[in-house]
Amino acid sequence: VERRTSLELEIAKNVQDRLLPKVPAQLKSMNLAVRCIQAKSVGGDYYDFFDLGGGRLGLVLADVSGKGIHAALLMANLQAYIRSQCNTSPGRPGQMLKRVNRLMWESTAPEHFATLFYGIYDDHSHSLSYVNCGHNPPVVIHRGRIVRRLTATATVIGAFEQWHCEVRRSRLVPGDLLIVFSDGITEAVCGDEQFGDQRLIDLLLASGRLPVDGIADTVLTGVLEFSAGQQSDDLTLIVASVHEYRRRHT
Repeated sequence: VERRTSLELEIAKNVQDRLLPKVPAQLKSMNLAVRCIQAKSVGGDYYDFFDLGGGRLGLVLADVSGKGIHAALLMANLQAYIRSQCNTSPGRPGQMLKRVNRLMWESTAPEHFATLFYGIYDDHSHSLSYVNCGHNPPVVIHRGRIVRRLTATATVIGAFEQWHCEVRRSRLVPGDLLIVFSDGITEAVCGDEQFGDQRLIDLLLASGRLPVDGIADTVLTGVLEFSAGQQSDDLTLIVASVHEYRRRHT
């Protein structure tokens, strides 16, 4: 029985690994890095990137309720819902997520839900349209110091039949950093103490001049060192840096 269970977990892990994109799409004015370390063989964190055309990139990071195989199945369903809907209303994230909420609500029990951040970045205008469905507020670092948070604009996905959201917009300028993360980052523990938002922000401010891959690795190293390698939840983050795009003259 143990051998069969282990084999099933390995199969599930391989399937889930194929569902998550390995290399995020690169834009003309934004560099991206993503990291995901699951606490178990399979996990409930989900991230994805979508080419919406016209220089627009959709990005999502979600954290479904539960752990292990059950969370992995719920994550796969959520991914399927979002991928099936994101291109139907590429410029209307609120309408898209309302349909996703309906699909998830109809197919799962009320106690099964997800926090989710969905953003659309425009490569030409540097604008970010986003909906935050009860997710940890992403961090924007402006000019290496000023920090703002992209707070919730809706409740969680999948728990309620009647669901509404607000779409907000934020302009990112060259030099800005955007960090989207799951709660496994800030809720990592050492004894009775959590890693917390302030430690995350301090790490980001200290490493802000590094390439995005270096920033992502610095954050994960800091979290794992703080918790002495003891990981109770998935650790996922997306790091994006905005830069000036200049056409090459030929």
